[in-house]
Amino acid sequence: MDVEQTFLFIIEVVGTVAFAISGIRMAAAKHFDWFGAYVVGLVTAIGGGTVRDLLLNIPVFWMQTWWYIAVTGLSLIVVIVFRRILVKTRVLFLFDTIGLALFVAIGIQKTLAVDYPFWVAVIMGITTGALGGVLRDILVNNEPLLFQKDIYATACLAGGLVYWVAYYCGLSMPAQGIACAVTVIAMRLLAVRYSWSLPVLVDIDENTGNKV
Repeated sequence: MDVEQTFLFIIEVVGTVAFAISGIRMAAAKHFDWFGAYVVGLVTAIGGGTVRDLLLNIPVFWMQTWWYIAVTGLSLIVVIVFRRILVKTRVLFLFDTIGLALFVAIGIQKTLAVDYPFWVAVIMGITTGALGGVLRDILVNNEPLLFQKDIYATACLAGGLVYWVAYYCGLSMPAQGIACAVTVIAMRLLAVRYSWSLPVLVDIDENTGNKV
């Protein structure tokens, strides 16, 4: 592997661990058994990237190496061993945010590598980052974060735009990915710290004219 491929592989493995742990921990909160928790963790980790690769018509990434299957298994062991620590909401939020940030950067880079325009790359970055979380929430019967007022896809978009700026400023590929990931993490943390959220779409009662 050259430096860029090594960098991509490392952040993809780290992102897989982070997302797998977030999925497994959420499944544990719903009292899934070990196999069910593993499946949720795996879907969380590979779901967005699988859809991305299918849309880009390239080989699906996790079918090229057994690493991702094994890493998800290791993530399950981590959750079992350190469940008293991982039960904390903030820890779960942190793993979810790290996975989200790294996968956005990966999605953009992989799309650019097959010569799609940058606007497609940003969309694929959002897909890679956010869709795994959507599938996770559906499997554990939660309302997906993507469809709530929480800053989630918006953070992915901001990260994608920062990647775009870094790309046209001539920064190296690792620097572009790091800038993107840091932006996503910063936006998620600031959104929680200052209670940022998008406006909620409300319905109007046609008889009274009041919000419902």
